Amino acid sequence: MFVLPKNPNAELWDGPRTGLEGVKELFGADEAYENTRFIPYLKNVLGSSKHIFMDNYTVPTLLTEAESKLIDTGLKLQTILPLSKVVHELRTIKSKSEIEAMKESGMISSKAFIEAMKWTKPGLTESQLWAKFEYETRVRGSSVLAYVPVIGGGPNALSMHYVRNDMELKDGDLVLVDCGGEYKGYASDITRTWPVNGKFSQPQKELYQAVLNVNKACIKLCREINNMSLHDIHSESVKLMKQELKNIGFNVNIWDIERVLYPHHVGHYLGLDVHDTYDIDRSRKLKENMVITIEPGLYVPFDDKFPKEYQGIGIRIEDNVVIGKDEPYVLTASAPKEIVDIEFCCENNK
Repeated sequence: MFVLPKNPNAELWDGPRTGLEGVKELFGADEAYENTRFIPYLKNVLGSSKHIFMDNYTVPTLLTEAESKLIDTGLKLQTILPLSKVVHELRTIKSKSEIEAMKESGMISSKAFIEAMKWTKPGLTESQLWAKFEYETRVRGSSVLAYVPVIGGGPNALSMHYVRNDMELKDGDLVLVDCGGEYKGYASDITRTWPVNGKFSQPQKELYQAVLNVNKACIKLCREINNMSLHDIHSESVKLMKQELKNIGFNVNIWDIERVLYPHHVGHYLGLDVHDTYDIDRSRKLKENMVITIEPGLYVPFDDKFPKEYQGIGIRIEDNVVIGKDEPYVLTASAPKEIVDIEFCCENNK
């Protein structure tokens, strides 16, 4: 690592620097040098290497013009190979310490969901609920939210990536909250849907239970011995959703489900990024200690093709799951998702 050296005068204004010994101790660097030695080191590396591993090279803004020209010249002499694919392969299977960090990340965000449910009532705004959630994650140890949350009240939940988060939460509506904090750099990504007034109406309850049944069935598939990929689980989730909808009176085909009612994938990889290891295809067979999301949803538009009592309702239930050899481990199990638990949690603030 190349870092700024210790400098008491500069540190008086800008805060303490890690320094050469500090980066070796704190970040595990094998070697550390003052940043002024970067150019000589780079010349040696470019002159003695056959391959350069890097992604989407553009001139970094921190380099001087001379350093940038040196890199440009050196790169013409080597074979450039993609770096992210190598790194993503290393990140796909989580280590024991990574899973421990992700357990804590999931626990922090799950507790924040409990507090957010207890706090929700008609008349609050989506932005206030956002603020409440961020506060609850930060006071429990999250450094930052892992992404801009979705706080969708009522029909706003029909938009997958609704992030305006500025409308009033109304009595009789559901609110869909897709939010998660980071802990030690590791993201959580949870979605829960609950009634603004604390009680599900009958149509809301029926549609919610349909999504919950699919969520729980798909989580059970998250085992290495099943030899399934995320794509395989998604295909199964569509079949399950079709049957659940039929059970409550929907007359729909697979096209209606995949293009209208449930238009997104059942899950993605999770880790240092919310959508982690993007170079790893979702057709990869799931292995022990991979971490994924399971997030089926239903979004019924205002269209008379579908039963009127369900129109305008959007529901998603998302959990973070560690793939097990024989059994999955749900990192977000503490976030209530059973109807009775959600209603109890909401009622607890009355």
